[in-house]
Amino acid sequence: MSDFYKKILDNNKQWVESQTAIDPEYFKDLSKGQNPPLLWIGCSDSRVPANEIIGAKPGEVFVHRNIANMVVHSDMNMLSVLDYAVNVLKVKHVIVCGHYGCGGIKAAMGNDSIGIIDNWIRHIKDVYRLHKEELDAVANEDDRFNKFVEINVKEQVFDLAKTSIVQSAWKKGQELTLHGWAYGLNSGYVTDLNVNISSNKDLDNVYQLEF
Repeated sequence: MSDFYKKILDNNKQWVESQTAIDPEYFKDLSKGQNPPLLWIGCSDSRVPANEIIGAKPGEVFVHRNIANMVVHSDMNMLSVLDYAVNVLKVKHVIVCGHYGCGGIKAAMGNDSIGIIDNWIRHIKDVYRLHKEELDAVANEDDRFNKFVEINVKEQVFDLAKTSIVQSAWKKGQELTLHGWAYGLNSGYVTDLNVNISSNKDLDNVYQLEF
């Protein structure tokens, strides 16, 4: 058994003991169900842990993660998580959280073939194409990289709003607001990108579904 593997098993035991020392019923209560107010759609990057960033406890955040925090309309994994969060858990907030220094975003700015992930990166490249004029106008490459991270988050928030899952919830009068954040790896702070949507009225008419 490797030292790392043994360490994480030991860490689990220590964590359980520390929690039950504070509250002996902690895990028993947690096992009874969940009622999180938030769905977090974030990047798979190991440096961007949803709960730790916002100081949330187990049971407070429902989480979906993928490369570059994408909302792809044909991704049944993401759609299933979204449907459960909205229609069963009745979350009131969905946050799409990207992060500066994202490897997926960086890859989409170049032309190197990485492997099967190229097919996923193509969705990110589509975002660049839609905003090519604005992004190409940023001369400094690091600044352009950061700008692309932010633009991608905003596009994913709008893609969430375009889904029938979200629009149906709004139609039924359900309280649900979508948000876009960017997380700073070198600071620990999140930046609210001021894209907060609680109605399909913020979408182009062609995307506004009628039920």
